Amino acid sequence: MSDTFQIYGYNFQVKLLATLFRDKPFLQQITDILHPDFFESEANKWIVKSISEYFIEYKNSPTLDVMKVKIDAIDNDVLKASVVDTLKEVVRNFDGEDTQFVKDEALKFCKNQKLKSAIVDSVELLQRGNYDEIKFRVDEAMKAGTDRDIGHEYMVDIDDRFSETTRQTTSTGWDVVDDLMDGGLGPGELGVFVAPAGIGKSWGLVNAAAHAVKSGKTVIHYTLELNGAYVGLRFDSVFTGIAAQNLKFYQDNIKEKVAELDGDLVIKYFPTKTATVNTLKAHLDRCTMLGKKPDLVIVDYADLLRGTGKEIRHELGNIYEDLRGMAGEYEIPIWTASQANRSALDDDVIGAEKIAESYSKIMTADFVISLSRKIEDKIAGTGRFHVIKNRFGPDGITFPSKMNMSNGQIQIFEQASVQGKSAQGQMDQGSEAMRKRLATKYNEAQPPVEKSKDPFENLQ
Repeated sequence: MSDTFQIYGYNFQVKLLATLFRDKPFLQQITDILHPDFFESEANKWIVKSISEYFIEYKNSPTLDVMKVKIDAIDNDVLKASVVDTLKEVVRNFDGEDTQFVKDEALKFCKNQKLKSAIVDSVELLQRGNYDEIKFRVDEAMKAGTDRDIGHEYMVDIDDRFSETTRQTTSTGWDVVDDLMDGGLGPGELGVFVAPAGIGKSWGLVNAAAHAVKSGKTVIHYTLELNGAYVGLRFDSVFTGIAAQNLKFYQDNIKEKVAELDGDLVIKYFPTKTATVNTLKAHLDRCTMLGKKPDLVIVDYADLLRGTGKEIRHELGNIYEDLRGMAGEYEIPIWTASQANRSALDDDVIGAEKIAESYSKIMTADFVISLSRKIEDKIAGTGRFHVIKNRFGPDGITFPSKMNMSNGQIQIFEQASVQGKSAQGQMDQGSEAMRKRLATKYNEAQPPVEKSKDPFENLQ
């Protein structure tokens, strides 16, 4: 067996160096058994030595700015030029698709080298009859490369708590909501839209997904109610602003708009109650393998997944727990929706007590926001978003919104803002229009009033 990474080739070594820069837990795990001599070129050896020294001193991966300072201190011009060229290749491989394979193979190689060295040293120890030392050496070799991440070390990892990479969020596209969420939904977190049937929760999910795609993210949208093509039409409306019924007349415009998008979108349909959370996991693995690793997952909606449990409330509770577990396992944010009780149709604001079947949905989710739209709101094109739960900041706040259900455009405003006051004004107009409409219907429903007869009219 070769004693260097030569057996894997040059590209493998470059990808391994890229992983050392980008993956702190992996660097922590391998740093004690990764030797510079395992690499072929002098540039690679210098880079891995610099990374290891920096990590030992600062408990973190060096940035490219740090490497620039270190490179400037190199006296050998040939080595300096070679290191710069290699680092350029490393940067190009920062987002490699086969990172996990590189990590697994590198760990296996380094562990084998450590065990091989322990066995060679044991020959001399065996001749001296030092069996305890042999056992110690072999045991240490077997433990080499084990995961050293025991958790967040509070006294040591102070900088990590304030690092911008601590929680990399995906924006919803609504500034007032993002502000409450400290930027949006982060990896491993579950957000829930709550609304009665036919109010617009699916449109809310489409809006959040569309904003992520426009921001350059890869989104996988699971639909358990409407087929994939129909959901695709909803995205067409949100991206273009064209009313759904008119989309067929503007196909060229849609194609142009889609071509301008920076992100990617996959819409996958599963019939109601046929898919489990494990079904979604299998599909996510397939997408990742095909180069479409998601930055955001939408599940429309979780209540329609198939779960386990003798009672429906237990089944739904398990689904939401498994869904949040999937978010943590794959390190992605997940947005879904939940049905509100029928009685919520008459409420100005929908609270936690109106969520259908299982309160454990609220307990499991990180962020829960409800949408209420009475008949007056449908007339006025308005609605109210109410923050039920927020692990990232304040809750119990209600925002007015403007909602155009012909093209799915949803805007959410601060109450005190100009737009918020305008939306509230539209709500008031909708209430007045509804009052007049009901009054008209009431009057139309009343029997005609007969003219009272003169009791003496028939007397001659």
